[in-house]
Amino acid sequence: MTETKKDFIDLTQFNKDELIFLIEDGINKKNISSKNGMASVDEDACAKDKILATIFEKPSTRTRFSFETAMYQLGGKTIYANMSDMQLGRGETIDDTAKVISRYVDIAMLRTNKHSTLENFAKNASIPVINGLTDKSHPCQVLADLITVKEKIGDIENKSYVWFGPANNMLTSWIHAAQIIGFELRICSPKDYSVDNNLVSGFPNITTDLDPNDAAKDCDCIITDTWFSMGEEDNDQKRKILEPYKVDAKKISMASSDAIFLHCLPAHRGEEVDADVIDGVNSVVWDEAENRVHAQKSIIRWCLS
Repeated sequence: MTETKKDFIDLTQFNKDELIFLIEDGINKKNISSKNGMASVDEDACAKDKILATIFEKPSTRTRFSFETAMYQLGGKTIYANMSDMQLGRGETIDDTAKVISRYVDIAMLRTNKHSTLENFAKNASIPVINGLTDKSHPCQVLADLITVKEKIGDIENKSYVWFGPANNMLTSWIHAAQIIGFELRICSPKDYSVDNNLVSGFPNITTDLDPNDAAKDCDCIITDTWFSMGEEDNDQKRKILEPYKVDAKKISMASSDAIFLHCLPAHRGEEVDADVIDGVNSVVWDEAENRVHAQKSIIRWCLS
């Protein structure tokens, strides 16, 4: 087993300088990438002769396409697998699967339900393992978000961010980023769907229990996500509770004049965000989605270095 293998599990494993490096590396590589085509290979080709296994328990658009494109641009190849089509679906353990996959490929990405599944896979794999999403966190997406912030408003640390909606895995990774970098993060969630206080206690730059009518005042970035996580049952009562937390034109108008709007997608116009916001001038969601490729490239490069 390679003792120095590097897994990308959560942002909490990085200090401030290391996280900033990943952000800036993604931007730098984006700026110098060849524009000849999406499958054109970067000059450094750091994944040449390498294979990435992308293993999915949850369906995906952005995660699958961005990782495959990233690997192509780094000079490598990918193998896609759905957990239900593997022997995992017939009872083989995640531990045994990790040991076998490690004999076939150089690096693996998992998009799975339980965070413990990812942890067990990483523990038993002899290759680097990337968290493509779990029920706990989504660090790849937040790295792409921070790349977008850096591109659009130039600074990350001295800006204020507001999260509208229920606590979820995306918010957890945003909290991790705020704890590491030190920026102001306002969490605007109803009490029924609020963040665990243990996750934010001791960090004065993170505030909770805010009034949705004024939480966005003078902020630099507004963030939201779907109200219902993948596989979660539709719930009209939850929708009613969350209605005041929808990002609408009024909330955008309260933010700073050059504020940006982020949403990791897929979006439900008219539910967590109004159409005139996500399709409006403050929205940078398409650049945000594109930056998933560059975030993945930065992560893969770090894992293989």
